[in-house]
Amino acid sequence: MERWEQLTDEQLIENINAGETLCMDVLIERYKRQVRNQARPLYLIGGDSDDLIQEGMLGLFKAIRDYRPDKSDSFEAFASLCISRQLYSAIQAAGRLKHAPLNSYVELSPELGEQADGLKGRSPEELLIDQENIRSLQEEILKAATPLEQKILEAYLNGQSYTEIAQRLGKEPKSIDNALQRIRRKLNLILFRKN
Repeated sequence: MERWEQLTDEQLIENINAGETLCMDVLIERYKRQVRNQARPLYLIGGDSDDLIQEGMLGLFKAIRDYRPDKSDSFEAFASLCISRQLYSAIQAAGRLKHAPLNSYVELSPELGEQADGLKGRSPEELLIDQENIRSLQEEILKAATPLEQKILEAYLNGQSYTEIAQRLGKEPKSIDNALQRIRRKLNLILFRKN
């Protein structure tokens, strides 16, 4: 992992795109403090600071996924923009009554707040087990979801609004909201069984 820490953000992105998953951990560790700093002064109706940090981390993941060096000056600037957009989108959605169910989502990484020092001190075995657990959880969610729910979840995780998803799939926005609520319930059951 040390050899990756010497690389620039842009070099890490190249390695991630080439399939080197450890580079993702380095970038997340590098930007975790920035996510916290951007989330700290904000307030989420019906949520807490951990909810905002989780939203900021989603923004960071989207930045890692979508960064193109030929279209942006630096990854740092792009990541900051993606994190801010995700945070403000979550705040706006929480402020709308029709999105009230979003305020009761299940946190996928409850230990995020507990790991203020990041991944340092964790053994490679622990990191590997965590990665396998995440893959296992993703597979269980996909097995439990219907094909329509899978499409809706993928679109939602890609940042599409209820209206955009509804238009794309030829459904009503309320149907999209209902499907996401079913997915959350299924996720809660999966997490409850694991505990």
